[in-house]
Amino acid sequence: MPQQDTYDLVVIGGGSGGIAHAQRAAEYGARVAVVESHRLGGTCVNVGCVPKKVMWHAADIAQALGDAAAYGFKVEQGPHDWAALKRARDAYVLRLNGIYESNLARRNVELIRGRARFLGPRTVAVGELVLQTRYVTIATGGRPILPALPGADLGITSDTFFELPARPPRIAIVGSGYVAAELGSVFGALGSEVTLVLRGERLLRDFDPILSETLMAHMRAQGMQILTKVTLGGLRPAQSRSPSGELELYLPDGSPLGCYDSVLWAVGREPVTLDLDLPRAGVTLDPEGFIPTDPLQETNVPCIFAVGDVTGREALTPVAIAAGRRLSDRVFGGQAGRKLEYHTIPTVIFTHPTIGTVGCTEAQARERHADVRVYRSSFVPLYHGVMERKPRSEMKLIAVGPEERIVGLHVIGPGADEMLQGFAVAVRMGARKVDFDDTVAIHPTSAEELVTMR
Repeated sequence: MPQQDTYDLVVIGGGSGGIAHAQRAAEYGARVAVVESHRLGGTCVNVGCVPKKVMWHAADIAQALGDAAAYGFKVEQGPHDWAALKRARDAYVLRLNGIYESNLARRNVELIRGRARFLGPRTVAVGELVLQTRYVTIATGGRPILPALPGADLGITSDTFFELPARPPRIAIVGSGYVAAELGSVFGALGSEVTLVLRGERLLRDFDPILSETLMAHMRAQGMQILTKVTLGGLRPAQSRSPSGELELYLPDGSPLGCYDSVLWAVGREPVTLDLDLPRAGVTLDPEGFIPTDPLQETNVPCIFAVGDVTGREALTPVAIAAGRRLSDRVFGGQAGRKLEYHTIPTVIFTHPTIGTVGCTEAQARERHADVRVYRSSFVPLYHGVMERKPRSEMKLIAVGPEERIVGLHVIGPGADEMLQGFAVAVRMGARKVDFDDTVAIHPTSAEELVTMR
């Protein structure tokens, strides 16, 4: 006889969004269970934001060591110990897994280990355990995909990147999104020969061109190779013992593109939905397998919600957390109509240099508004003033209407990641260009350029 239990809310998925949603619901007095078969924290904590930022910091230090001589330091830069960094990074992530589990226990959220599957709209099974619940939230996230090419399984993904025991001397990264850009920057700064392989003409094609074009120029100046308009035939073991690597990317006609020690696929992500038995709950999927939701995070089944990457909208950890908390505010906290607004979501890309962006691209603004004015600034940050290399930072403000309300703000350069949060508040509140102009600049900073543009 299956064991049964009853809850107000069952959350399928113990990632950042699911946990934030569950904890907020429990604070309102709901009886909540989280079902998770892997490590707590989801993509962000285990194979995403957190360990990636650790690697970004390592790359940042590598660049700073190279810059030290310009500031009068005699630093002898030895080889980087990838294995030591991996041990420290993995230990930190393991501590975070434990913190997440402790936080659930402290808020009286029950953690159920195992894989969940639907038996009905309000019934979830985990092994032999059957959970009856008023509401279910699906927060199972996504995972990187392999392209449908011969030999693709010889490569790695952004997940298995974190399993690498050593830094590959030569690596090809196939893809043009933020994962390709970020990991390419890490490998390049730590000493790998990096080749980025793009199907189109530019990195970050969904972002404003000022960001992608500037980043590509920086990467090339740092010694990375960027191949554009490439259609691949597949991946195979190198046909001879090549000193350039053991794997060979090849073109559709079979001719080689190049040999590498490792090939990383960064060609997209897919939702984790296939093993949930969603038809038994009546939940519909879109053609790519994502779970469509309305602005209140509701699926087509009124008692079933979805948050985070599984919905196919804004695959960012803070978005999943914000959506989950607002959902609990509405369902269990009595805040009718409470929901996440998906516009003006700030985004940072941890490349070298960093990128920060919020709001419309210039092209989007011109599609939506008749009266558009663009302000730009290009400058060498003070940090590079005493150096021979003088990479430029680029900034763009997009203003619309007679009031010149700021609807887009884009920055690439050192410090873009930290300065964006405050400016995102201003954009979300509807700040005008005159509000920026009337704000006293903080000098000398890069951020002051955003309030002194003419």
